[in-house]
Amino acid sequence: MGYIIAIIVIVLWWLINRKATAGIKQISAATLTEILASDEHVFIDVRTPAEYNSNHIKQFRNIPLGSDMTMLPKDKDIVVICQSGMRSMQACKRLKKLGYTSITNVKGGMTAYKIR
Repeated sequence: MGYIIAIIVIVLWWLINRKATAGIKQISAATLTEILASDEHVFIDVRTPAEYNSNHIKQFRNIPLGSDMTMLPKDKDIVVICQSGMRSMQACKRLKKLGYTSITNVKGGMTAYKIR
């Protein structure tokens, strides 16, 4: 009986999480490198100012997680990065709730970008 409950909880968690991330694209660090020169994207880094100041990609603007993101343009793809990809995914979900429709998360964040 305990296994059935555990399976139901896992399936429900997966369904809720899948819906929350629907419409959010994911790209690798290698793909990020290919689009960095694009004028069709707005690049934001949601790490803390200290993290950003210690190391960042020059095209990215620092808008820490929890900041007001409503000033971002809705007619461009918003590309979001953090250290590992977790905070940036939170920011992507927030942008989606704010009505943004073209949102991209960098999988693995700065850690993956440094490794490549």
